[in-house]
Amino acid sequence: MTIRRDFLIKAPLGLLAASTLARASGQTGPAAPPGAPPTFGATAAAGPEVSPATFAEAEKLMQVTLTPAQRAQAAGSWRVSMAALQERRTGPNKVSIGAEVAPATVWRPLLPGMPTSLLRQSARFSRSAPAAASLPARDEDIAFAPVTSLSRWIATRVLSAERLTTIYLARIARLDPKLRSVITVTAEHAIARARLADREIAAGKYRGPLHGIPYGVKDLLDTANIATTWGAEPLRNRVPAADSAVVARLNAAGAVLIAKLSLGALALNDIWFGGQTMNPWLLEEGASGSSAGPGAATAAGLVAFSIGSETGGSIVSPAMRCGVTGLRPTYGRVARTGAMTLCWSLDKLGPMTRGVEDAMLVLAAINGADGGDVASVDVPLHFEAGASVRGLKIGYFPHWMNEAPALDVDRAALEMAVKAGMQAVPVSLPDWPYQSLNTVLFAEAAAAFEDWAADGRFDQLKAQVADAWPNLLRQARFLSAADFVQADRLRRKVALEMARIFSSVDVLLVPSLRDEMLTISNFTGHPSLTLRTGTVAVQQARSDWAPDPANPAPTFATPRQVPHGVTLIGRLFDEGTLANAGLALERAAGVVRERPPGF
Repeated sequence: MTIRRDFLIKAPLGLLAASTLARASGQTGPAAPPGAPPTFGATAAAGPEVSPATFAEAEKLMQVTLTPAQRAQAAGSWRVSMAALQERRTGPNKVSIGAEVAPATVWRPLLPGMPTSLLRQSARFSRSAPAAASLPARDEDIAFAPVTSLSRWIATRVLSAERLTTIYLARIARLDPKLRSVITVTAEHAIARARLADREIAAGKYRGPLHGIPYGVKDLLDTANIATTWGAEPLRNRVPAADSAVVARLNAAGAVLIAKLSLGALALNDIWFGGQTMNPWLLEEGASGSSAGPGAATAAGLVAFSIGSETGGSIVSPAMRCGVTGLRPTYGRVARTGAMTLCWSLDKLGPMTRGVEDAMLVLAAINGADGGDVASVDVPLHFEAGASVRGLKIGYFPHWMNEAPALDVDRAALEMAVKAGMQAVPVSLPDWPYQSLNTVLFAEAAAAFEDWAADGRFDQLKAQVADAWPNLLRQARFLSAADFVQADRLRRKVALEMARIFSSVDVLLVPSLRDEMLTISNFTGHPSLTLRTGTVAVQQARSDWAPDPANPAPTFATPRQVPHGVTLIGRLFDEGTLANAGLALERAAGVVRERPPGF
């Protein structure tokens, strides 16, 4: 190494230039002496010719600046120093990596030094006391009943699982054509499962509160011998051989799969190969996404509950739009084995329901690790439906509550929390560029769908606008690897800031669509609970897509009343406290049982 360093320091520049040109042209130089180490910049030339002008243009993408001499040096050595690093993708020794192979680095939300007492406690779960309500006479009222009620009726056999299943199947057939929330109806499978549940319950084999309850899952969760399409045209006929971990756990709980629900293709927004999924409260606008089908079908009473997924807002946004309860668990709590991968370090699966306690009943059934998901962990779930919220510290960001997108409904929710006995605590975060974290999202997604970009499957998707995946993930190829690492380091800094905040509060209340917190909490892995607390008037349909002057959103001369709610953010793995705060707001708001007109 001493000889090599001496050579690099003393060798004439002309000799170095000649050596670089020889390597770039494919010529091989003299053999290295015995014992010489391998060196950077001495590989066989690979890739296309580049010039200083190539780097000058690339600088615009990277937002960096090189001098003319630096560009010349980089161009002269690129093919022997960096181009060969693309060999895994470009060949000759190509290696295809399936989405089931997770990155070697795994995000762990609990950083060193964070409290871990919740992880060591035994699980505690207690439901609310049985309600005195009798079985409604109308099928419509049964369909909209919460799981807390449905489960009691089924357990006491005043309602059969088969009757409940036929009620939902009939509603899907009659009402879903105007929503497009269902991709596949699993009627035969559902009736068979419902009859099995009835036989088991009659024989005294009651599996728990989800036994005999019909549900739907976002169509990115594998279901054995039932199509799982990811909402994407190329996968319309994809039929998995095995159930995903979540579906297997719901099966074990005795639940009845009745429908595979829509998602925006490859988990973006609300347009899939069958069209756009619409909001049952306002049929002129989309249901939002990407858990569009779970949001719309749950709001419209087509299923008792559903399972959605979130990477950057896909449970929160449709829960807000459709007026349902969306619970995004702590990252790692629910195993994703058998689910479509968008981003290994961000994807989460969670319940979408018509009430807070329903969401916790579902979470209890799907909670836990699985060997197929390296990020999943076994953490006990603690929830007591009757726990008091008096004295809970609820943090809020004062300036967020007084500017868009916050509305009077958001501010009223904070007042409700205080009246329920919670203590409002103002908190703050540094003014950092949180959007930079999405470098990780786009890079991981581009990696997950690398083959789709290469073989042209992206071109088959219905949505081809600039803000759809095909264009975004092609662009993501030009993100800097160094910036990816820096975004990952920023992620850790942000997680430490959230730890600081949660050292002084129990939950946070935020405007649901506040972009900073949607990004922050998804990257840190904190759980969130979105629930309806009021109503707002809109004069224009809302959209997940960038404005398109050629296709403006519909406007309304008479304002339309639609649901609106807030989002609570909880401590890591403390969904129980999060749900208790949510139950208090749900009771205070008094709007949870309202239904969309016409459904």
